[in-house]
Amino acid sequence: MSKFNNLWIWISKNGEERFKLTFKQIENIAGIPIDHSFLTYKKELPEYGYKVGKISLKEQTVSFKKI
Repeated sequence: MSKFNNLWIWISKNGEERFKLTFKQIENIAGIPIDHSFLTYKKELPEYGYKVGKISLKEQTVSFKKI
């Protein structure tokens, strides 16, 4: 099981075509701090029907898109 499993499940249940989450929202949903390992773990997301779009360090947001 991935350390971001709670986040992936939440995203798969969201159902929106495209949406953004702040780093803080991701941390709250996942129950863990977001760190550089997110870049590795994001490869698991297509199994849940989504992919990571843009990651903005300036805005501290991550965009998600349904695939």
